This record gives sequence, structure tokens and C-alpha cells, in this order.
Amino acid sequence: MIARKFQVSSYSALLGLSAIALTTIATPQAVRAEQPILDTLVQQATSKDQATSQQAIAKLREFKNAGVDAFWATYQKDLPNNPQLRATLDAICQQKDCDASRLYWYKDLEAAKTASKETGKPILSLRLLGNLTDELSCANSRFFRTALYPNAAVSQLLRDRFILHWQPERPVPKVTIDFGDGRKLEQTITGNSIHYILDSEGRPIDAIPGLYSPQAFMDNLKDAEGISQSINNSNGDLTLRRELLVKYHRDRYAKLEKKWQADLTRLRIPLQPLLPLAVTDPKASAALASRLTVGKMMVELPTLSRTVGEPLTELNPPSPFAKLTDANWARMASLYQNRVYLDQGSLKVMERKLSPTASIRTVVNSFEKAIAQDTVRNEYVFHAQIHNWFANGEFINGDTNLLTTLNRRVYDQLFLTPASDPWLGLVNENIYTGISKAQ
Repeated sequence: MIARKFQVSSYSALLGLSAIALTTIATPQAVRAEQPILDTLVQQATSKDQATSQQAIAKLREFKNAGVDAFWATYQKDLPNNPQLRATLDAICQQKDCDASRLYWYKDLEAAKTASKETGKPILSLRLLGNLTDELSCANSRFFRTALYPNAAVSQLLRDRFILHWQPERPVPKVTIDFGDGRKLEQTITGNSIHYILDSEGRPIDAIPGLYSPQAFMDNLKDAEGISQSINNSNGDLTLRRELLVKYHRDRYAKLEKKWQADLTRLRIPLQPLLPLAVTDPKASAALASRLTVGKMMVELPTLSRTVGEPLTELNPPSPFAKLTDANWARMASLYQNRVYLDQGSLKVMERKLSPTASIRTVVNSFEKAIAQDTVRNEYVFHAQIHNWFANGEFINGDTNLLTTLNRRVYDQLFLTPASDPWLGLVNENIYTGISKAQ
């Protein structure tokens, strides 16, 4: 049996004890003292009675990482082959495929800020289209759950040194293809994701846009954590905070510029500046937005090319981000391909989702190449622009709305999915389709 029967005299008394436990759960002694409570909640979380299960899951979430660890430790041997157990753990973590990552995520930014103040850790706040708990969230967030969060080193870094939070930017667009014989194909068709590094007041320090290789992702996290600690030591001095952030981003940008020029030289490509990017009043285009990230493009573009209602010759519009041709981006990515590899945690997630007839080696090789290309594009295009904004003094004052303002700029100008277009570039009012207009 999955769940052993536990007899407790009073469930309300148990909840009272768990509330007391939360005040001391940080110490090893407290974890040992409250282990019986955790054990009972773990068993109740798998109850067939929905109310009992939901109450236990909610209480396990109050224990944060300790609640995740208690459930995982109890069922780790059963989780790989038991979808129901995995769904329960996902609910505790608030992340799909949490059995591979064991990460606890806050849904409430205010609660994450409180945890950040208590621990001194910066916040890593994910913005995505859709929900991190859903199989069909936007493509990049699905790739994070495959390539990044299950990676042993990434997972440990996130658990030990960051407070994790996610928030949906907007619902993710989905398309269903009905083949008319009972078969249906459903997938997402546009949308991008970004990790913001925030201080304990929720103000942005840096941002990691889109998909990166695990090593590059960790390198960026460690850099941002370093400046976060320096800001923590500024004792609330906003002038010093500003100076620290401007210098940090100027240094990061200068390092990127030097690396960019070196890569162009190695590939014998004519030198060109890393910036500026002429991004003004961007026009939403789902096809262009999809092409900005290679991993997403592989998934979404075949469907988009048949659904956006644009002439096929317009699917490759001139882009302000087109520093290089796709072929030269691929050449540049090859310079770093040996730093891009998926560890066993990621491979297990992939194997679980692939068709039994798929060639795992072929799929992995293709995915790793896409990750390498996304890493160089995201770093040299999106992250360079973000560094430039901060280096020029934007988004670094004491305003608590800075994150909202920065996020709007990112989605409008970098990801080309502006809030002003509710259709995300999927509807062209000047193209006749023979179908009644979208409502």
C-alpha cells in the first residue's frame, strides 16, 4: 500500500503542533523533533479523501523544503512509476516534475520577500506564460524543468542559496490539431520566460532571459548572488546600492563585449558592436518571437508557419536582433558545445516524456545543440541589453515597482510579446482567412 494508516487523536492538534514547528524547523534538532508530524502529513497527503489530502499538502508547504524532502524521502523509490505520487509532490513544490528537482517554490512574492529577509538569500523569480505546475506551460519553462532544475548542481545551488518564486505573465497560447479520427495534437505556440534576481524588497538586481546551459545558468546566478550580498552589506544606502549596481552591470557588459569580439575573431566574422539594438515600437509577431530562441523554434515554428495567417515569405521578417545569420549563430554556439551537457537527472525526465520508439541519443544531441545556441543568443542579445539598461542607471532606484516596469520592457521590447497585443501576433487583421474574426 502507498499510504500507511496513521491514527491521530486530533487533526487540529496536529496542525497546531506543525505551526509551532515552523518557528524552529531551521535547525537539525527541530527537524528531528518534528519528524513524526512530517511523517503523518506525508501519509495524509496521499489519502484518497481529497479534503484530507489537500489539507496535508497545504501544511507540508508550510514546512517548505523540509516538507518537500519528507515526501520525497518516503516515496523516492515509488515516484518514478507512480504518476499520482508525482502529482502530489508537484502540488507540494508547486512545480511540475518536482521529483527530479526537489525545489520548493513560492507563489506569493510578499512571502518570498519575507523569507529572503529572514535568510539573507536573494530571490530568484521566474516569469513565464502559463503555470509552472502545468505540463503545457510555455516551451522555455518546460525546458527549464528538463535541462536546469533537475540538474544536480543547479538544484543544489537553488536550494541552498536562493528563495524561489514564480508568477505567470499571462496564459500560454495553445493550439489543438484535430486529425478527425480521434487523434489530437496539442502544444503551445509562443511565449518566453525569464528569471529575475531580486533583493529582499523585490527590486531587480539582474535577469537571466530564456534558456541557458546549466553551467552558464549557474555562472550567471553566482555573479548575481555576489552583487546581492554586496547590496545587503550597504545597510539600505540607496546611493551606494545604485553605485554598486551600475558598476556591476558595466563590468558585466564590458566582459560580454570583449568576449563577443573574441568570438567573432575566432570565427573570422566581421567585427560589429554588441549594442546598440534599434528596438523601438516593436510589432508583435509570433513567428519572429519564436525564432528568437532556438529550442522554442524547433517546437513551435512548424505549427506557427501553418497558423499565423501570414504569407510564408513574411515568416522571416528583418529583426533588430539579427546580429548574425542562423548559420553563424550555430558556428558560435559550437565554440561552447563542450560545456553543454545534460546530467542524469535531466536525462531521466526526458526518457519519461519521450516515445518508446524515439532515439534518446538523437533527441539529446539535438536538444543540447539547441541549448548551446540559445545560450549564446540569450547572452549576447537579451542579457547584453539588460546589462546596458542597468549600466545606464535604469531600474535601480528605490521604487518598489521596478520589477513590473522592467518586466514590461522585457516582454514588449526583447521577447516581442507586448501586453498591448492580446493576440501575441497570432492574428493579422489585414489577412483574409475566410473565418469569422477573432473575438
